[in-house]
Amino acid sequence: MIDIYTGARLFDGERMIAGSALICEEGRIVAITPHAQRPSGGRQRDLGGGVLAPGLVDWQVNGGGGVLFNETPDVEGIAAIVAAHRRFGTTSLLPTLITDAPEILRAGLAAAREAQGRVAGAVGIHVEGPFIDPRRKGAHPAQFIRPMQSADAEALIAAKSGAMVVTLAPCAASNDLIAQLTRAGIVVSLGHAECGFDEARAAFDAGAAAATHVFNAMSQLGHRLPGLVGAALSDERVVCGLIADGCHVHDAAMRIALAAKGAARIALVSDAMPPAAGGPDTFELQGRRIRRVGGKLTSEDGTLAGAAITLIEAVRYAVGALGVALADALRMATLTPARLLRLDHQIGRLRAGCRADLLHLSDDLDVRAVWVGGEESGQA
Repeated sequence: MIDIYTGARLFDGERMIAGSALICEEGRIVAITPHAQRPSGGRQRDLGGGVLAPGLVDWQVNGGGGVLFNETPDVEGIAAIVAAHRRFGTTSLLPTLITDAPEILRAGLAAAREAQGRVAGAVGIHVEGPFIDPRRKGAHPAQFIRPMQSADAEALIAAKSGAMVVTLAPCAASNDLIAQLTRAGIVVSLGHAECGFDEARAAFDAGAAAATHVFNAMSQLGHRLPGLVGAALSDERVVCGLIADGCHVHDAAMRIALAAKGAARIALVSDAMPPAAGGPDTFELQGRRIRRVGGKLTSEDGTLAGAAITLIEAVRYAVGALGVALADALRMATLTPARLLRLDHQIGRLRAGCRADLLHLSDDLDVRAVWVGGEESGQA
């Protein structure tokens, strides 16, 4: 059956298109065509205004809807997190496992591999630790932080199915190991790292392609000591993850990052924890009580512990608080992360051959409808 979507502006991943229709068939995008030239048959879907965009792509999702991946590192946990975020327009995500015991890491890797083909929207895994810097551990438990060994790299490579991001610190993984992971198709992202500019640049030269939640849990930008922030913002090869929630990064710092990188090199992330996507205000993180107070999630000692937003909320914040053009904000939540994950031939854009993962937004950026593979899903 052919589906013809009309009546809304189209965002194709890079630009807004007016006066056109989106043609889909059997769960795939066929074409964008001028409205007057659309097919006359099939199911005509008049959206009545707003914007029709690719489904959002979130490469850092710890949990949502009351579920935490570290606590439920199985296919059922992944499915629950995916379902919670899908209601808010995220149709592809990486369940993210933070630093934990070795058996939890093994279980999470196995679950992500099993979820491929079983859970639509689960496109891989983000392994955030344990190969990080204890000086920049944030909410990660210190007892499990350790350097990466050759056997660790080999285990990650063997477990890869779909997209994989590994967040690590240069002090915890040699450039040879970074290069080995990169050659195997793993996206290496620098984060939770106290490192100098030259050390970070050497890791990027070895193949690291991203910076995890830029500004947070990393060496900061100084005018003589640029740190990891300076290395990431000044390197045109690097994509920077950004938590745009008004809590993790000051608006002025976010504007500086946007000016330095542009929408093609900033990939918004939710860094979502269980309270996001309709979850409760409190949860347990590895034996620690985490509470949502205002917009922040903090442990009892005041440490930030992830975020309580969905990716569409980051898009809204970029537009409303930072003054980012809607096309740029959407690009940072669709095509840019899809390209980072090397999945832009499948998701993150309205292009012939891509999966018909679609998000219909009102002009106020409320979620009106979500489709995954051409099938309409429930929404918030």
